[in-house]
Formats: sequence, C-alpha cells, structure tokens
Amino acid sequence: MRAGTPTDQLVAMQDWGDVEQSLDSNGSAVLPGLLSATQCAQLAALYPCDEIYRARIVMARHGFGRGEYKYFAYPLPPLLDELRYTLYPRLAPIANRWNRQLGIDVQYPDDLDAFLSRCHQAGQTRPTPLMLEYGEGDYNCLHQDLYGDHVFPLQVAILLSEPDKDFSGGEFVMTEHASAGQRADVVSLRQGDAVVFTVNQRPTTGKRGGMRKVAMRHGVSRIRSGHRHTVGLIFHDSR
Repeated sequence: MRAGTPTDQLVAMQDWGDVEQSLDSNGSAVLPGLLSATQCAQLAALYPCDEIYRARIVMARHGFGRGEYKYFAYPLPPLLDELRYTLYPRLAPIANRWNRQLGIDVQYPDDLDAFLSRCHQAGQTRPTPLMLEYGEGDYNCLHQDLYGDHVFPLQVAILLSEPDKDFSGGEFVMTEHASAGQRADVVSLRQGDAVVFTVNQRPTTGKRGGMRKVAMRHGVSRIRSGHRHTVGLIFHDSR
C-alpha cells in the first residue's frame, strides 16, 4: 500500500461514475487532461534513456505493426509509478464486478502491491509499463496485452503528443467481437488524455437479458505524419 501522492487529486477529479458507465457500455473510457503538457513532454523526453528500460521491441520484427516500444525496468519513473498505484484501486472494483458477472472465480485485492505479489509468486516478475514511439507510416496491429496467467482486465494508455501538431493520423482503435458480429471504435484523445480500456474480455447484456462476454482488442491506426509517443500502464507483470 502506498501513501497519498500528488497524482491522487488528478485521478480523484475524474468523473468515475461516467468512467464506469462508459467501460460497461463501450469497453473503454477517456480520462481527460490526466497529465499536463509539461508532464507529457517530460515523459516523452525519457524515450532515449535506455538505462531505464528492460527491453526494446521493434514491431516489424515480430509482425506487430511498425514502430517500436520499450518496457520500463523497475523502479518505474516516479510519475508513472504513482499513476499505476493511484489508478489501480479505482479500477479493481470494476474488474471484480465484471468477473462476477462473467462467472470468473477471480477477485482482485484492493491495492496493487497485493496483486503484484500474486503475479510474482506465479513467476510474472517483469514490469509491463511501456512507452511507444511511432513515426510516419507506423501503426500498431490489433492485439491484447496478456503476459501470463494473472491478468488484470483493464489497462490505461496516455497520449503524450499533441494531435494535428506533433502528428496526424494515429488514432486509438478498439474492436469488439461477439457472436452477433464485430464492431470498431475510434477513441479521440488530446495530449494528456488517458484511455482506460479492456485488456481481453468484458461482460455485456445479451439479447435475452443474460450476461455474455465479448472479446476486445486495441491498436493504433497508421501515422500519416510526425511522431507520436504514448505511455501504457498495464497492472499485471509479465513472465
């Protein structure tokens, strides 16, 4: 359990009732203005600092798209560490309710340390928060960030660059696949906005009133010009 941090107020100012409703309806929700332009610039400036990362992934080598990303090593940069610890207890009740609705016998603890301990005991010890960098023509294929048996069903991405100034294109895209068909949504973000979204699957009401699950994937459309940086906060660690 972490003590209160300067990010607590930023997170508390969000309308969490609306966030929960949007997650239930769409599988995603925007947290507007979570970070300032200065904070975004400071985080983006960390991208070349290889010593704070544990791995660099070039997407084209693995069929993930084009562009690259780097996984942070522990300890995380203070702002990202604070955000991860502050956001988790807001999202855990939603995650627990979703599991109950889907009949999944997994409950998430109230604080992140307890959940990470569960991950580490299962061999998932590598940190998963990451920063992504895209240039002209780059994109991210639709995917799910799972990393092991212990998966927290929600994650957060924060846009560090300013659309139509630093880059064009590069929209955040989510798809939903269910027995009734497929649907795609584009989530509009400005610099400093975060999107909370479904990692894998979420509950929804079926045509006959019962609960059913839909599979979700996310990605980024092609960058038409400029450069785009994003931070991703995943709450489960990796094998």
